[in-house]
Amino acid sequence: MQKFVPSILAVALGVALTGCQDQGPKREKVEINKNPYPSTYKPYSSSSTLIKNATVLTGTGERLDNTDVLLVDGKIKEVGQNLSATADTTVDANGKWVTPGIIDVHSHLGAYPSPQVESHQDGNEMTSPNTAEVWVEHSVWPQDPGFNRAREGGITTLQILPGSANLFGGRGVTLKNIPAPTMQGMKFPDAPYGLKMACGENPKRVYGGKGVLPSTRMGNMAGYRKSWAAATEYKRAWEEYDKAYAMGLNPEAPERDIKMDTLRGVLDGDILIHNHCYKAEEMAMMIDLSKEFGYHAGTFHHGIEAYKIADLLAENGNCAALWPDWWGFKMEAYDMVQENVAIVDAVKNSCAIVHSDSDTTIQRLNQEAGKVMYRANDVGFNLKEEDAIKWITYNAAKSLGIQDKVGSLAAGKNADVVIWNQSPFSVYAKAQQVFIDGAKVYDRDDEKYQAVSDFMLGQK
Repeated sequence: MQKFVPSILAVALGVALTGCQDQGPKREKVEINKNPYPSTYKPYSSSSTLIKNATVLTGTGERLDNTDVLLVDGKIKEVGQNLSATADTTVDANGKWVTPGIIDVHSHLGAYPSPQVESHQDGNEMTSPNTAEVWVEHSVWPQDPGFNRAREGGITTLQILPGSANLFGGRGVTLKNIPAPTMQGMKFPDAPYGLKMACGENPKRVYGGKGVLPSTRMGNMAGYRKSWAAATEYKRAWEEYDKAYAMGLNPEAPERDIKMDTLRGVLDGDILIHNHCYKAEEMAMMIDLSKEFGYHAGTFHHGIEAYKIADLLAENGNCAALWPDWWGFKMEAYDMVQENVAIVDAVKNSCAIVHSDSDTTIQRLNQEAGKVMYRANDVGFNLKEEDAIKWITYNAAKSLGIQDKVGSLAAGKNADVVIWNQSPFSVYAKAQQVFIDGAKVYDRDDEKYQAVSDFMLGQK
């Protein structure tokens, strides 16, 4: 680990106060580009669309029967009954259901694409316990046929994450689920980056036999703390450099470290934590860790034991992205209840999410949420469709920091909308039409809107 200058500002001020005027030629200010791979996403061309007489789930706890939704210029213009507006296209949705576009906060599509061959396995940089310098977007293959399959299941936005081998696995990226030849063409404009972290068994198993830290859970915590301590010093060095330069001094910039750039982004609040973490006591420790170093612990993914600390998660503003019924496949995944999501959701100010972490269940994330609703109601909960939909729409958008743009059906939001043939929580539910920014990107009854990956052309 590099050593940072104790105080750039103090050194620069010391030079000035001794009367030394010869600081050499004025140095140009060093700036770090926080977004060197910007989104080139442009919405598909769209016409105005009026969806009539649907059962509408807004994503924020409301069910509106016999309701219309008007899409204009890529935005939701109005939601209400008997809208008198005219539109280029009118869809009779009588007997159908309308929801916001589904959002999956935990996917590996494109980084672990299909077909699953060794040359395509680009999601886990298992060369160091801390690989915060890697960005999964540099592994995303946009021709992965899985993106099309997910869109057919109503997925309009998804976060691609690196794998969970490391304490710090690297940056995640949020994508618009549209066909595009480049990753940048799918990249959700202005969505915050995520940082993948991992607790528990995975890091200590991967590195335990290599003679390097960690090989235990206490080694995991020590590894986090060492990295955040270094990141704190890196942040301080750059802030002092900026202050000295603003004062008209002529400081030398600290040495750039792209690993520390990512960790500093978290400390500055620009990058959101997404933490693979199963056990209650480890999630609690990660919250304490975030308080020690002054960042927000973000979203806990998988969280098999989240139900044990639901109040703690809500108190600290942590989302929990969970499976409905995956458990028992390793020791840290053993202590599961199928009401996990519902218990977390029952706490005031909670943020419960259903995620996939799968290239197959992402195709039916609506039904994964339905499993929770039905199972919880069997044991005494009183959950309705308008409650369950937020687990895969608004709460997911909140986790990704894009709830001001997507995740609910409200005037001014991006027109990411799904029309279902019936309740999306039925085992017979199918997405019939999918819109992203007002443009129809999937239609079950029209091949023109059924994208085929270039990779699959000519395949049988």
